[in-house]
Amino acid sequence: MNPLSPNDIVKSGLCIGCGSCVGQLGDNTTHMELDHYGQMKPVAPKDWMNRKSETFAAICPFSPAAQNEDELSAKLFPEHHSSDEYLGRVQTAYVGYAAEERFRMEGSSGGMVSWVATELLKSGLVDGVAHVYATAPEEGEKFFRYRISRTEHEIREGAKSRYYPIELSEVLATIKNEPGTYAVIGIPCFIKAIHLLRMQDAVLHDRIRYTLGLFCGHMKSARFVESFAWQMNVPIADVRQVDFRTKNPDRPASWYNAQLTMKDGSTVSKDWWHLADGDWGAGYFMNEACNFCDDVVAETADVSFGDAWVEPYSSDGRGTNVVVTRSPTIDQLIKSAIADGRLDLDVVDNEFVVNTQAAGFRQRREGLAYRLTWQRDGVMPRKRVKPGNNIPKNRKLIYRMRYYISKWSLKVFLMARRVQRPAIYIRWAAMAAAIYHGMAYGRGKIGSILKRLGLS
Repeated sequence: MNPLSPNDIVKSGLCIGCGSCVGQLGDNTTHMELDHYGQMKPVAPKDWMNRKSETFAAICPFSPAAQNEDELSAKLFPEHHSSDEYLGRVQTAYVGYAAEERFRMEGSSGGMVSWVATELLKSGLVDGVAHVYATAPEEGEKFFRYRISRTEHEIREGAKSRYYPIELSEVLATIKNEPGTYAVIGIPCFIKAIHLLRMQDAVLHDRIRYTLGLFCGHMKSARFVESFAWQMNVPIADVRQVDFRTKNPDRPASWYNAQLTMKDGSTVSKDWWHLADGDWGAGYFMNEACNFCDDVVAETADVSFGDAWVEPYSSDGRGTNVVVTRSPTIDQLIKSAIADGRLDLDVVDNEFVVNTQAAGFRQRREGLAYRLTWQRDGVMPRKRVKPGNNIPKNRKLIYRMRYYISKWSLKVFLMARRVQRPAIYIRWAAMAAAIYHGMAYGRGKIGSILKRLGLS
């Protein structure tokens, strides 16, 4: 194995900011911090950042030396002898929602993430759950962070989607210092990082018993929230709470509405399609490492959850989950709850789940293959997808445009932030969206988008 340093990964644009290196290899001089782009990065003395280590190379989820998702899954789920090209190893796939209490209405989707987490706790299978929650104003500039919850009420406080950079080092320290059994909820690369750490650390291996994965499009920068504030004409310093997806049963689930709660208790909101950077697929504020991820559905998690982005489910404003189980224990919990009427889930085939995430798989398969042909400096990622550019020219243009939007949204926003001129970024983002949509959907879209955003 070739040793690598944290700086090797950071300078190559492959650091996702998960904090696993700080949680395992660091000391009291290392920590995770938001950089000038609003992305989590390790902060440490130069000798630590430049120290090459085989251990670091083995635990970083984007390291080419680390085991990939197929290799990890073969060890984690040996009872499943076959592996789906897109979903990994699967025991059962479902679509539906939590019928019990208010899990569905309290979550962004069908409430299944919080339901499984609380069921593990109530069943005595874990003593605590590591998950992301909304911070209180006195906790600093970050709107979200990880914590350990030990009651159902605490877990349910963490419901809903969090499109915000967070990191694991603090909860990993808690798990190592406080005996017990734990479940961890996270996006695919974070779950992968957990398993890579468990292979190196006997304490984490023993105490982390279950992993709950979230289907993922990409990691956003913290500047995404600031952009919301700019476009809703409120000072970011006055924002107390962020809801990326307010739930309205009378509107389709795919009609995202962002809401900011101010320190005085008032709220402002805006539909994502009225935001200059509201098209998720365009890639605004995306972490560069996400360009080199090939796991959409958290293939190494004991159970994974996503939104059912196909009809008739995407039009149901109450929200609907797709669920992929790999752990026999969790699958049995779900089957028993279905029989008891606590869950309203139907069994579906793998193809159904793949179709619900079709755009994500195009980006992580076809798009990734194309991006792997580009010239790069630094560490080269090792992916399961082979490099290739045998795709139509218009698809290449779309992937190029998406890459530059993700890269330049961070740079243009930083400039606008430094000179305190939000309009510089907002107008740039709107024009970039118009060009992107023209490529993706046809030239007729450009004029209508510019008009809707007041730029024509």
